[in-house]
Amino acid sequence: MTEPEPFVPPPHFLLALTEAHRAMLEAACLGLPGFLGSDSYNRALRRFLSGLNYGVHGWGMGVNLGPRDGVLERLLTRLEQLVERYQSPVSLVGHSLGGIFARELARAHPDKVRQVISLGSPFGEGRMTASIPARLFTALNPPSEIPVDQDMLFVAPPVPTTAIYSKGDGIVNWQTTHQKNGHTRSQSIQVRGSHCGMTLNPSIWLLVAECLATDPQRWRPFARTRWRNLVYPSVH
Repeated sequence: MTEPEPFVPPPHFLLALTEAHRAMLEAACLGLPGFLGSDSYNRALRRFLSGLNYGVHGWGMGVNLGPRDGVLERLLTRLEQLVERYQSPVSLVGHSLGGIFARELARAHPDKVRQVISLGSPFGEGRMTASIPARLFTALNPPSEIPVDQDMLFVAPPVPTTAIYSKGDGIVNWQTTHQKNGHTRSQSIQVRGSHCGMTLNPSIWLLVAECLATDPQRWRPFARTRWRNLVYPSVH
């Protein structure tokens, strides 16, 4: 018999109310999309990474409404096409639900994935009570129809895995977005900012760029030194 999932409350309503405002601040300082997001939401991050000479691609499936209607199968096809094109495994960067998709692709096909970077992705236990849009997600994606083992979502996939999270997240409880009991090539890095602004946050851009530049065969955890202690409050 499956144990009931622990109750984790959603973020404080004041964080939710200020999400849009804080996301705009991060944009003003200056891609798998999250639930209800599309490639346009990740465009700025993709443009930044393209400027560093990475071959960056969006998911190309419009608005992300969840793992329905063959979405994961089409994602696998896209992944296989990119692996064939570049003749090497591909790094996956996903915001929120997009990060969960990335982790599940890596879990099922680790030979095709170089590393996974999730941004505010609620893969931890208690995620369904910890997310403000959980009811809408469940209405569109009944649990009995989700084509992945939901009891395994919290387990780190067998590739280098970085979970980026913020205690200022106003959409999902941050406690479900960092990796617990991972492996030797998994890490969680805390940043400052909102959930909706993660793909617009310069500190996250720099962090993603550094993770992408790390050779998986010589993987090492992100090091907090000097100014990084202020920008990235915790690494574990």
